[in-house]
Amino acid sequence: MTALETVRYRGVVAYDGTDFFGFQRQAGHTPTIQGKLEAAVAHVTGQPVEAVTITGAGRTDTGVHAAGQVIAFDTVWRHTPHDLWRAINANLPDAIALQSLSVAEPGFHPRFDARSRAYEYTLVVAPVRQPCLRRYAWHIARRAPLDVDAMQTAAARLVGTHDFGTFGQPPQGNNTVRHVMFSEFVVAPDDIVIRYHIEANAFLYRMVRRIVGALVRVGSGHLTRDDFEAALRAADNQWPNPTAPAHGLCLTKVTY
Repeated sequence: MTALETVRYRGVVAYDGTDFFGFQRQAGHTPTIQGKLEAAVAHVTGQPVEAVTITGAGRTDTGVHAAGQVIAFDTVWRHTPHDLWRAINANLPDAIALQSLSVAEPGFHPRFDARSRAYEYTLVVAPVRQPCLRRYAWHIARRAPLDVDAMQTAAARLVGTHDFGTFGQPPQGNNTVRHVMFSEFVVAPDDIVIRYHIEANAFLYRMVRRIVGALVRVGSGHLTRDDFEAALRAADNQWPNPTAPAHGLCLTKVTY
C-alpha cells in the first residue's frame, strides 16, 4: 500500500437525529447526517467536499437516531485509520460520532452487503410527559398500561417472510416482501418504558414506525390481534394506520 493509494474505509456511526433532516444528503443547506460526515472527511483529507461520498447501510428519516449505522467511503490518507477516526470525530458536531473506523475490502458496500438491520423503538407510557426522554421516546399519555401481552402476540406474527405492503413502501421498485427474524417487546423494570425490537433482512420506507403505530393500537384496545394479522395479510398500502413519531426510532445494528 502506497501513501497515495485510495482506500475504502468502513465505520460505525452513532447520531442523535433530532436536528437533522435524515441521513441522506439533500439540496441546499439542509443539515443531514451524510452531509456532515462528508464535510468532515473533506476537511480532514483536503479533498473537495464534492469529491467525497459517504454510503450508509440505511437512509434513516428526519428525526430518527442511530447507534449502529454503518458507512463506507473512499479517500487518500497518509496516516493510520486510528488517526483518521480521531480527526473525523474532531470535525463532527456533538450529535454525530464515529464509533469505529477500519480499512474495508475495496468492494464493500454498507447497504447491499448487509444481511440484516435491527431497530429499536422506545415508548413511554405515563400520564405525564417525561422531559428527559422527550427526544428519544414516543410519550403515550395514559394512566392505564398498554396490553403488552396482546402487543407481544401481534408482534410475533410478523416473524417470517411476508408481504409488508400494508406497513410501507419500497425505497425503489415495487417489491414489498421482507423477512423478519425478530420482533419483540421488552418492558423496563419501571413499567413505563417499553422498547420494541425488530430485525429484518431489509425494511420498507417507514415500515417500523407504521408497525409500531398499529401495535400501540392493539395495546390500547383499538385493534384486535386478529385485525392486525388481517391487515398484514392484506398487504394494503391504503390501510388507515397512524405512523409512530420518528424520534422514538433508533437503528441499532447492521449485520454482515
